[in-house]
Amino acid sequence: MRAILNFAAALFVTNLRATLALRGAFWFAAVMMLLNNLLYFSIWWIFFDRFDEIRGWRFGDMAALFGVVAAGFGCAVVFAGGVRDLGRYIIDGELDGFLTQPKPPLLHALGSQSRASGWGDIASGLFLIGISGVVRPTTAPLVLVAVASSAAVFTATGVILHSSAFWLGRTDSLARQFWEFQIAFSSYPRVIFGGVLKVLLFTVIPAGFIGFLPAELLRDFTWLGLAAVLGGASAYVLLAFAVFGRGLRRYESGNRVGLRA
Repeated sequence: MRAILNFAAALFVTNLRATLALRGAFWFAAVMMLLNNLLYFSIWWIFFDRFDEIRGWRFGDMAALFGVVAAGFGCAVVFAGGVRDLGRYIIDGELDGFLTQPKPPLLHALGSQSRASGWGDIASGLFLIGISGVVRPTTAPLVLVAVASSAAVFTATGVILHSSAFWLGRTDSLARQFWEFQIAFSSYPRVIFGGVLKVLLFTVIPAGFIGFLPAELLRDFTWLGLAAVLGGASAYVLLAFAVFGRGLRRYESGNRVGLRA
């Protein structure tokens, strides 16, 4: 386990150096994403300037929810940016380079890329959580739990969606769109959803584990809520490993064996 963690850390450092090599492009992508998120959230700012609440959800609650989702997505694309191209790796036979290494191929594939725009997501997310007013000094460590679990579910669902390429062929474009589509559902309070849709948002589209439950954990901590957040994230991560591992048995080499530093 220590060797795997060291390998993951080395991947991150290598990718960070690569993205910082073009400092202008790095800062442009990060700042533009930060501004994009704040501009999008300004709609809620205007809304709550006219209305006090939505079924018990106030401005601070929405800021915490949006912040968790933004920071979670940012961590996913910074630390596991390769998830967006996993389907292409499978179809084009580019997994060969990962399979030849004495490291877990899924971890290597996910950590093969890091996206500069994700830093803008993280910055805007932490800023919104900071101004939400729902976090107190005693509950500040829960921010790390909420963001990490959100990022884990984002990454896990990306792996599951892109692993469909093992069975269905070139689905990378559709999988990427559906993966990013989760952000739309995760950025709204769950009180506005009901019936079958609410069930779907905790299963097929795990918006509940990406945004709802982590944000509610910050709003009102309970041990049951913490167990639900950690349990949900763990379940999706284990499912992602299982689906990818099952699909890997069907993988056909693209004869692209090469050296990956």
